[in-house]
Amino acid sequence: MLIIDLPPPPPALLSGAALFLDFDGTLAPIAETPDGVVLGDDLLPMLHRLRARLDGRLAIVSGRSIATLRDLGFGDFLLAGTHGLEFARPGEAADAPPRLAAIDAVEEAFQVFAQDKVGVLVERKSISVGLHFRGAPDWQQAAGDLADALATQHGLSVQRGKMLFELRPGGADKGSAVTQLMREAPMKGGRPVFIGDDVTDEEGFAAAVDHGGSGILVGPPRHTLATFSLEQVADVRHYLAEGAARSD
Repeated sequence: MLIIDLPPPPPALLSGAALFLDFDGTLAPIAETPDGVVLGDDLLPMLHRLRARLDGRLAIVSGRSIATLRDLGFGDFLLAGTHGLEFARPGEAADAPPRLAAIDAVEEAFQVFAQDKVGVLVERKSISVGLHFRGAPDWQQAAGDLADALATQHGLSVQRGKMLFELRPGGADKGSAVTQLMREAPMKGGRPVFIGDDVTDEEGFAAAVDHGGSGILVGPPRHTLATFSLEQVADVRHYLAEGAARSD
């Protein structure tokens, strides 16, 4: 498949949109460690303004857990966490499956693997666990082999991300999250626009297109189902801020 440069999204794309936003690599730069992410003071106020302009049709769809997204300051937003396994509305408890004993077993195995490898980190999430190797890329193959073996052993799904292997229950992804949220207020009736950077966002792009909308890829050109692209997080924020300020 030929990789081509996609055009930037037109400002009018946000008019009438049901906006789905990935977090890491889209709204905030990817940090060296999961807890090292920096939002900046302007992000949340801008998203509040944009949500008001969209009549509430704005959701954060992330691989992060609901608990982490709320700790980061997104508690006032409609949330889909852990790649569509968790959902939460502002002020309400998260709708999520229980944490499986298998996840605890995988976390223990990940910790054993990581303990003597500088730069390999284990991220405990509410219903999943991630193995990060951003600080030690030479361990990618071994980390992937371990993740695949543990997934087979415990009947779990491997979620591949940027310098990350995450094990979690199956049955959901960012595309299924879009589909579910499009059935309900406030997203129902809007034209879905999904903005994301990772391969895990491709299902979100596909679902947005299936519902008559568009995907916006953040980052360099690659094989993608997105229709438009933005180069980096700063461009995403600029595009959204301009959308929040539009009067039409």
